[in-house]
Amino acid sequence: MESVRVYFSDDYCHQGAIFDTYAKAALVADRIRDDERIHVVAPRPVDTGELARIHDADYVTAVLTGSPEELATSNGFSWSPHLRDGVLVTTGGVRDAALHALHANTISGSLSCGLHHAASGHGQGFCTLNGLALGALAARDAGANRVLILDLDAHCGGGTAQIINGWDGVEQFDLSVIGFDSYESSSNARLVMSDGPGYLNDLTRGLCDITQPEGIDLVIYNAGMDVHEDAGGVRGITTHVVIERERLVMAWCQHNDIPVAFVLAGGYSTARRAMGEVADLHVHTITAATDAAADKNSV
Repeated sequence: MESVRVYFSDDYCHQGAIFDTYAKAALVADRIRDDERIHVVAPRPVDTGELARIHDADYVTAVLTGSPEELATSNGFSWSPHLRDGVLVTTGGVRDAALHALHANTISGSLSCGLHHAASGHGQGFCTLNGLALGALAARDAGANRVLILDLDAHCGGGTAQIINGWDGVEQFDLSVIGFDSYESSSNARLVMSDGPGYLNDLTRGLCDITQPEGIDLVIYNAGMDVHEDAGGVRGITTHVVIERERLVMAWCQHNDIPVAFVLAGGYSTARRAMGEVADLHVHTITAATDAAADKNSV
């Protein structure tokens, strides 16, 4: 059976244990290393030329050098060489997962976080580089005519919506439960606000409303677990709900024969859920992916 390729390296954890967005990636990696259905691969970091296609020159310089400080720290972090190197490789993981999924017509992923709030000219909300937009652009360059960014993080993906505005062949469906980084829907990006009781129905309706899904060449899935009521989200979105969400997403992609590249996105430790338990939530995405890949391979 062909394994699911998941991109990760120790450089992903560039903030160590001080912030869940990056510390949890190592915990997720530990949980999947012995799964024979998964192949963990180190990605290539992105380079300056790739960044210049999605971010302004001044901001790219700030990320790479730490100056000017107000731009370098606009993501909410203090700048350091470790931060720089970490975000370059996690962003590279999104690109590599997207390209592998597209070329192999399969499901791939990266244990990347901190992506969708980053806009063209600045970081925001602990997001430094917008790997979702970069991955979509790389896929389009590689021959994809239509890429869907499916953003199911708890918060809105306003940075992605701003960057892809006006792009041909790239669209976003964004189902959010918290209004941070909200934006007006456009021809490229559709934002739907939901809540706990209506979440799965809103997701099902949103997927059904996507025009001609059979024409989509790649889904880049921002699989945030911060929707969970104990991991930063809202009451009523339980572990059962997020497991069903992952099943629905993979089943929809499989039904329409669309390759998928997933990333971890948000999910935070709270008084009710330790960081290891948050990592366990993220494993549900990978389990759904490996199950869907196995079903596809058996056909």
